Amino acid sequence: MTHSSSFNNPLNGAIVADEQSPLLPQMGPPQEVSAFQRWRNWFMVDVSRDWADLILILCYLITGLLDSASISVWGSFVSMQTGNTVYIGLGFADPGASTRWIKSGTSLLSFLLGSFFFSRFHRFFSAKRRWVLCASFTAQLLLIVAAACMVTLAGSGVDPESIAWYVLVPIALVAFQSCGQAVMSRALKYNSLTSVVLTSIYCDLFSDADLFAVHNAERNRRTAAPLSLLLGAFLGGKVANTEFGVAGALWAAAGLKLIVVIIWIFWPAEPSLDEAVESA
Repeated sequence: MTHSSSFNNPLNGAIVADEQSPLLPQMGPPQEVSAFQRWRNWFMVDVSRDWADLILILCYLITGLLDSASISVWGSFVSMQTGNTVYIGLGFADPGASTRWIKSGTSLLSFLLGSFFFSRFHRFFSAKRRWVLCASFTAQLLLIVAAACMVTLAGSGVDPESIAWYVLVPIALVAFQSCGQAVMSRALKYNSLTSVVLTSIYCDLFSDADLFAVHNAERNRRTAAPLSLLLGAFLGGKVANTEFGVAGALWAAAGLKLIVVIIWIFWPAEPSLDEAVESA
């Protein structure tokens, strides 16, 4: 009886074992992503702009709250700079009549510097990135808190004509942060909702050819923005005339800024390219 040489070949076992081995190395189970990595990935995405106009309308409430209290107590705006520009012009015409133009000039200059800073911050780090928006509003929050602390420590008995540091510095801080909201409207591509301008909104609202249409999202935004600012102005004026004064309005605005930060943390992310292709 003849036997196949393969049974006697010492290399046969090695050849069979090699043929039965997988072509790719066995991979272990996928490693679980750490909580830190998940949060990092969450903050590195761009947020969705869908319904984000609601946050900008909330910013109009903050603007009304701050500006009404500021104009009641300090005699200058800290957000809407059209009025401040008029006050500066009146001050140039008669510098000794009032100190309002000095406070308005401080507010305007700070607003310009803030616009320079916030716009470049968003442009450099990506305009709609979640951590960028959270950082922007956290900075705005801290600036308002710093101003509120100064005003609280100074007390309520401040001369309306005073241009002391505890008047000018809070004005500068609040004006510097207020343009962060306007820059965010550009980042989210809701250019009309700057939260610091109403005149153009009024014009665009009543110039709309579809003003009375049933479905008109742009018309709804332009209506909600001034109503939100009006409500904020009402609340700011009420608070400014109480024992809390402008400090109370500042603390309330700081609380609203904190709410916006929390909203951005949990706001839906922009759909990825793969998700957009699958849904198409």
